[in-house]
Parts: sequence; structure tokens; C-alpha cells
Amino acid sequence: MKPHLLALALILAAALWRIATVYQPALFNVAPIAALAFCGAVYLRDWRWWLVPFAALILSDVWLNQYHAAHSGYALSAGEMTLRGACFLGAIGIGRLVARRRSLSNLAAGAIGSSLIFYLGTNSVCWLTDPFYPMSLAGWLQAMTVGHPEFPPTLWFFRNTLVGDLLFTAVFAIAFGYAQAREGTRARVTS
Repeated sequence: MKPHLLALALILAAALWRIATVYQPALFNVAPIAALAFCGAVYLRDWRWWLVPFAALILSDVWLNQYHAAHSGYALSAGEMTLRGACFLGAIGIGRLVARRRSLSNLAAGAIGSSLIFYLGTNSVCWLTDPFYPMSLAGWLQAMTVGHPEFPPTLWFFRNTLVGDLLFTAVFAIAFGYAQAREGTRARVTS
């Protein structure tokens, strides 16, 4: 399989994984949210290809938003969805930096950095917009660690996001490296 086709297949699989997790609560947030954008920027040189993971993220966000609105009454606002898009753009920026010097340690650091951007960005906005949190350092720390008492701690969501991003980045790197090696072998055999 050509590397770019493999990349597209992995990106679409990751977006579908995000949707499938609503039916398996134990896997909630073990989704490659930031890794989609990060890996797209690391491995796809032409910026137009970055639109694919971005579109996959936005479309899966729209579907997830509709699902949660129908089943729990909670839906993301347009501002929250815009913030999520901005976090994805941050992951693309980190991916471009990692693409210049791709190594195992840079890939791991980039995946962690992308997860942190998403976690800090989305929880900071929750802190700013949710009247439950006091507008103080203690309120921000609560938003970053324990969150609302009726939900699991926000650190658990970060843990799940980080696991999903690291696993997907590893799968993407291994699969893309394998596809590139096979393409290189075919090119050498045919020349």
C-alpha cells in the first residue's frame, strides 16, 4: 500500500475509533484526538493533506456533539468547537517541527506536547466559562485535576487522551515506516 493511502486509512480509522468509543464507556477519551493532526503534519509533506485529519476531526466532533446532545443533553458550543480546532492547529504546528528532525524521542515528545495543548486548552476554557469553578488559581487547578464532583477527575480524561495519542502515534509511525520501506524496496527492484 502506498504511504499516503495508508496514512489516509489510518486517519479515517482513528476518526471512526473516536465515534466507536461512545458505545464502549471504558474506552471514553482513549482516542487519538491530537495525534491525528500531529501525525498528519509529521508524515504528510503537502499541507493540503493536513486537511484530511482536520476534516476527520471536525466531522467526528460534529457527530459526537449530536450524539451527546441527544443522549445526555450536553453539547459543545461553537466557541468550544473552535477552541478544539485551535488545539488541533497547535498539534499540526508541533508536527511540522518534529517533521524536520524525526526521531523516536521527538515523536514521543511531540505526541505528549500535542496532548498537553489539548488538555490545557480545553480545561482552561472550561475553567473560564463554567460558573462552577472559582476564578482563582485554586479554581483553575480544580479544573485541571478533579473537575466537577459528579464526573470522573479531569486527570483521568488526560490520561486516556495521552494513552490514545501515544498509541496512535506509535501505530502511525510503524505503519508509515513499513509502507515507506516497502515502496523503497519496490523502487530499487524496478530500477
